[in-house]
Amino acid sequence: MSDGRRIGTRDAASRTALLDAAERLMVEKGYGAVTSRKVADEAGLKPQLVHYYFRTMDELFLEMFRRRAAEGVEQQRALLNCPQPLWALWQFSTDPQIAAFTTELLALANHRKELRAEIAKYSAELRIEAQRTIEKALTRAESRFGEIPPAALIVVLTSVSRVVMMEESLGFSDGHRETYELVESVLTELEGSPRQYYSPPVPPFPTFGGDD
Repeated sequence: MSDGRRIGTRDAASRTALLDAAERLMVEKGYGAVTSRKVADEAGLKPQLVHYYFRTMDELFLEMFRRRAAEGVEQQRALLNCPQPLWALWQFSTDPQIAAFTTELLALANHRKELRAEIAKYSAELRIEAQRTIEKALTRAESRFGEIPPAALIVVLTSVSRVVMMEESLGFSDGHRETYELVESVLTELEGSPRQYYSPPVPPFPTFGGDD
């Protein structure tokens, strides 16, 4: 329900600057740093503009996610349609910026019910589409790994980097290199040596295909 207060237009440059600033803070300092004052400072704008464009911080977080969700769907579709979809998904998911953004947004979602529901909806839709593509890729593969359940492989490809990042933030890295080498040896057997399909975006945007 509207509170009767005027909200700035969605295509305003200041609104975009605030969303960009919130993303940068999320990646660089964690979700706890994303307050209305800090977002405004990061964007070089007056604090009152945050609530001119967003009624609440929950609304800002939702919009920050939604504007990247559509882009994430399109990019992941393009990657899944390339000749080596498994390698492409792995390259996408192991981008440190994406892993950092995703990890922080998921942590924030534990405390924001609407954001959690939005991420779950997006994740489920993307998982179904990715699973169909990967099932075809595994069917074509002449490998002892060709019978891996597609759903399990998606979880591995989209989640490993997040676990690694969380552990490294604690100063713990045992087994990380070996895990990456194991995953990449399986992908090489399934699809051959990789080509580069993914280039990091600026600014970063998230992928949630491995989380329900």
